[in-house]
Amino acid sequence: MIRVCTEYLLPGMILARKIPGVDGTTFLEAGVLLSDEQIQLLKEFGLSAVSVRLPVEMDFEAETARQAELHSRNFFVFVDPDHEAFKGLFHIAVERTARAISSGWEVPCESALRAKNMEHLSDLFIKDVGNAAEIVRHEVGLASFPDIYFKIREVLDNPKSSAHDIANVVNTDVGISAKLLKLVNSPLFGFSSTIDSVSRAVSLLGVHEVSFLALGISTINYFKNIPPELMDMRTFWRHSLRCAVFANLIAMKLGLPAERYFTAGLLHDVGRLIIFKNMAYASVEALLLARTDMVPLVEAENTILEYNHADVGRLLLEEWDFPSALKDLIAHHHHPELAVDRKGAVVVQLADIMANVAEISSGGLYSLPGMSREDWQLLGLDPHALSSLMKLHDRHFDEITAALL
Repeated sequence: MIRVCTEYLLPGMILARKIPGVDGTTFLEAGVLLSDEQIQLLKEFGLSAVSVRLPVEMDFEAETARQAELHSRNFFVFVDPDHEAFKGLFHIAVERTARAISSGWEVPCESALRAKNMEHLSDLFIKDVGNAAEIVRHEVGLASFPDIYFKIREVLDNPKSSAHDIANVVNTDVGISAKLLKLVNSPLFGFSSTIDSVSRAVSLLGVHEVSFLALGISTINYFKNIPPELMDMRTFWRHSLRCAVFANLIAMKLGLPAERYFTAGLLHDVGRLIIFKNMAYASVEALLLARTDMVPLVEAENTILEYNHADVGRLLLEEWDFPSALKDLIAHHHHPELAVDRKGAVVVQLADIMANVAEISSGGLYSLPGMSREDWQLLGLDPHALSSLMKLHDRHFDEITAALL
């Protein structure tokens, strides 16, 4: 017996359980061999899924693969189906989803994408008045960034600063230094011996790379008090950490500074948090548009708000005076052609896409944003590398999450 969404039912499947009707009646009896007409009735009756048995001519593995493909296809409607990268990613998504279904994961049905009550949410700004710059100014005026951030900036801005200086600054915040050491000692960073001090981390990674990691960790702390009714912060940071891991892995493969890309991936969606805090109702409108129309979230934001989280992220990082190298990567991860370092922005773009692919088999809700063929070619990656990157992500993700969340 398996659970099948009504939109995925096939004629010939056998209803495993009775479907009650109104007033104690029976709508459909268990054991009914479903026809096209009965499947349509089940949909009209408002059932999202039913339990069925497969007839002997239907193979369980083949049915699992069919559902995995149908489910995964929902997330690829916005991308070029002939793009070699997305061909590879679609195959990965189907394979992962089939494994998840075989392990007992239930495919979310169409009804799960529909609107929930959001009348309890309110916006600080009127949607047509509060532009990206205004909500960022409000955020910056409302709360100050952690002191350690400004101390790190002083070290970065001083050409005479040494490794000892940045180590001293990071060590002033016990929480950040502890998380930083957990992070750099994880297998993702690939050091053969234990790094037992921030000074040692600086000597191995460099002042700038340790500083970038510390900035990323301090940013997580800044947003830790967002009310749960606005956003599931654990889900948000898990996606961000997936992107960070992928950005790190892709950068390593391309010979780029992996720690910098880890931080860029970690903070790539920071603008979403500012929008949620200031435009909660409009944010949920955008989320629901993205889910019901299966368009990328960034496109839904542009439709509802007339700006998006990357725009807000850019303005926020400018207000916070983030290092220009990080700002460029984060601000343009949806439009790398606008970046000073276009190839670097493409790394973060691909990392974000792969993070979304990884979530398809565990409850992801949003359609993949596209990537131009020109940007893909700029990376020079073999499409077969995508599968190995996904496997490496799976190997490292849980440990990185435990270190930072």
